[in-house]
Amino acid sequence: MNENKSEQMTKERALLVGERFTLAAERIAQIRAMSEEESGIAERYVPYFRETAALVYRLLTEWDRHIHEPLMERTPIDSLRTRNRSLYEDILPENYESCYGNPAYAVKLYGEETGRLLAFLYAELHSQIASVYEGEQEELTIRMELFLEIYQAFVCACEEGKEAPSYGELRQIVYWFVSDYSETETEKRVRSQLDPEQDFFLRIVMDSDLSDCRYLYAYGEYITDCEEKLASYLNTLPEETVRKIADTFTEGYRIGFLAGGKDISKKKTVNIRYRAGFERVIRQAVLNFRRMGLEPVIYRASFSIFHRRGTGRVGFCGADANKQFLYDHREDEALYLDRKYVGRKLEELKRAYELAKELAAVHGGPACLEAFGETPFAPQAKEEALQLSETQRQLSVEYASASGGLVNQYIKGEERSFTMIAFPVPEIGECFPEIFDAVIQINTLDYNLYQNIQQTMIHTLDQAEYVRIKGFRGNRTDLRVALQALSDPQTETLFENCVADVNIPVGEVFTSPRLEGTNGLLHVTRVYLNGLEYRDLELTFTDGMVTAYRCGNFPTEEENQNYIRDHILFHHDSLPMGEFAIGTNTTAYVAARKYNIGDKLPILIAEKTGPHFAVGDTCYSHSEDLPVYNPDGREMVARENRYSLRRHEDETKAYFNCHTDITIPYDELGEVTAVSEQGEYPVIRNGRFVLAGCEELNLPFSSIDDTQLT
Repeated sequence: MNENKSEQMTKERALLVGERFTLAAERIAQIRAMSEEESGIAERYVPYFRETAALVYRLLTEWDRHIHEPLMERTPIDSLRTRNRSLYEDILPENYESCYGNPAYAVKLYGEETGRLLAFLYAELHSQIASVYEGEQEELTIRMELFLEIYQAFVCACEEGKEAPSYGELRQIVYWFVSDYSETETEKRVRSQLDPEQDFFLRIVMDSDLSDCRYLYAYGEYITDCEEKLASYLNTLPEETVRKIADTFTEGYRIGFLAGGKDISKKKTVNIRYRAGFERVIRQAVLNFRRMGLEPVIYRASFSIFHRRGTGRVGFCGADANKQFLYDHREDEALYLDRKYVGRKLEELKRAYELAKELAAVHGGPACLEAFGETPFAPQAKEEALQLSETQRQLSVEYASASGGLVNQYIKGEERSFTMIAFPVPEIGECFPEIFDAVIQINTLDYNLYQNIQQTMIHTLDQAEYVRIKGFRGNRTDLRVALQALSDPQTETLFENCVADVNIPVGEVFTSPRLEGTNGLLHVTRVYLNGLEYRDLELTFTDGMVTAYRCGNFPTEEENQNYIRDHILFHHDSLPMGEFAIGTNTTAYVAARKYNIGDKLPILIAEKTGPHFAVGDTCYSHSEDLPVYNPDGREMVARENRYSLRRHEDETKAYFNCHTDITIPYDELGEVTAVSEQGEYPVIRNGRFVLAGCEELNLPFSSIDDTQLT
């Protein structure tokens, strides 16, 4: 009876949404075709509303095509390319200067306040390409209604003899839109992250003819030659090679549970994250996971205001049509973020997880196949873009902390795991096939060899009180990283011996430093973090905390500091050094030098090519109480710091919910020396491993002409 009633309510809701959809579509069609005299609004705003209505019209046209042309294989691939480009053409870099989604352009036309808000509205409507392809009629409907409500506000203002409604009135419309729909949006998002029955992406991966690149256009993501070439290249690989890639990926996930002492048999789902073009590998990975008893869950990296997280894209994605567009709208929540909304959002998140708690309890965590090789992105800072106030930044930090803790209650950190692996895309250059083969080698190195060498290194590091790190050849790093004390060196260790499990490829030893006594300057001449470029980056640490920072990206120190605070500190006043590690994968370093791709390596590989330092949480965030053992049987005891210890009193003050690795490459590394009362033990000198038992790590260097390291 209850099921029948629920089914009836769902049908009634769908009918109501369908009626609203039709009414909104008809009204927007009228706005698109209106003249200045017919508009009912001030003449200067007519072009904006006509062009934005045209954007919605393109979405509706594509919606109709999906209803009447459901079988994409009947459509020529050139037509699919044209349709795909038409959906994204307005925000492409060559058209962006005169796009209403560009805050600089909108502000130039309509002033700082109204221009920013209208740019936001355009961007939010643009995010609905995904809804068209996934058949989410309600998602598209509520955005069309938001557009019409804001348009009507301009009509009313004109009737009252005003050119435009007040900024406060427009902000209220946005505020109540976000507030009214936040509950349903949060519930949908949580379920999409946990429920394997939400199989839109899985059906594309498993049911498509992957030898025909037309399947790429079924997602609704922006697709370029790069994605097509990647899919075509993977189709040329022998089945054995594809299986080798997929096996490394999925075995890393399984071993991560095993190494962490976690029971994978309790889990029923795994979240797979990947980029369009890798489907042949993902299909094999799905089969592998199913043999482990895990059903894949795949969700989209949403750009909607309800799910946006800065510039990061978490989940499945295609190409970025314009990274600057994403960057310009990274803080659009400034329109509505206040304490009341944060409180409500947390309540809604808790309710959503409570409704999905059975699914959350059996979710194993993410398996991420990352792509790299795109042209590095250096953003332009625009004062016209919406920016969080200082109060809003603090609220953002509070929400991130509280929501992270809440999610951990339902998907318990001590029971879940993850794995990450990365491969290049054709945009990396003409040597793409050679580079891809080199990365396969890097990702499948003999972990036994590295395990033994790294254990030798750990034996020396375990005797040290601190490690001294200095740069050379222009690198100004001068750091002293304090280490925690061992109670019983026979059974305990300070560094985890990291082989190819959760973090692929193999090649690092890492620890959680003792914050007290960790002091000095970390400097890198050039680095890419979370897709953003940093030039001449400096972080100063005092007792393990970032106390000063700068970079050379922008003309003014204020711009540079804001850039770091937004994207490395994530709006915190300071962050601790959560991790110190020594990367040992010299094979990866040499490949980067050989093909000149050091600036394009993902952090996953880059962190293995020198010592690295993470700001934020430790590697053991939310699972500090779970014992971790190295292959030699010793327990890794340096799993936390004075911040994570706070979880026993107030978990919201224990975690920062961020972790950013910053690597000094070997060619900028003057020394890494373990220091104790008994003496000094050099590990690396002038970019070479000098510790006895680690010399084999230097062998790959012989294949390159690295005169800087002599």
